[in-house]
Amino acid sequence: MPIHLRAEPGDYADAVLLPGDPLRAKYIADTYLADVVQVNEERGLLGYTGTFEGKPVSVQGTGMGCPGATIVFEELIQLGCTKLMRVGTCGGLQPQHALGDLIVALTAVPADQTAMHLVGNEPHCPTASWELIHGAVHAAKEMGQAMHVGPIVSSDLFYNPSEGQYERWSKRGVLAVEMEAAALFTVAAIGGIGKTADVHAGCLLTVSDIVVEGAFTRISDDDLRAAVDRMTRVALATVTSDH
Repeated sequence: MPIHLRAEPGDYADAVLLPGDPLRAKYIADTYLADVVQVNEERGLLGYTGTFEGKPVSVQGTGMGCPGATIVFEELIQLGCTKLMRVGTCGGLQPQHALGDLIVALTAVPADQTAMHLVGNEPHCPTASWELIHGAVHAAKEMGQAMHVGPIVSSDLFYNPSEGQYERWSKRGVLAVEMEAAALFTVAAIGGIGKTADVHAGCLLTVSDIVVEGAFTRISDDDLRAAVDRMTRVALATVTSDH
């Protein structure tokens, strides 16, 4: 049994949605899954397994930041999960972004130390699994959901004291900043410690803030809930697809 996810192999489905907020995990389970069973509550990392349109799927909160989230990713792989899809919020970095927009991450700039430690600080480009990127784009199109597809950045810092950092990322074409995807993509690429599995990882993000041109704009709670619902439907359709 893993230390932080007190579950046994088989308690989690092969496919897992990964919100940072454990209460969002509960919301997704209560709202979208049938036959739900809570499979973890250790350290407040709420996890649930159920079915979506008859197919097994789990949802597990990860907390904030790469170090803690990486523990969750590793232990899910230990428990046999091989399809990990982050569903989170982000700061939009491009002026054409609107609050509530959906972003499908291709790669995640590792502006954190966790992903770099995992590869011995060698040059590395954390990249999502093409299977999940392709699936998410098609699922969103079928639902009529507009999206942005491209690179994001995973930062160690939510409150970033580096003046001009967001503007520099924006000028380089980075779509958004968040805090976990670079580690997720890296853990999946190496298959967990000891290469225990062939793991696929993806990341869908809802723009909850706009942080460009020296301004910070925050989404309302009601609009955030609606946008997260749209993202969740895309994520569930993606991870439960037969293709």
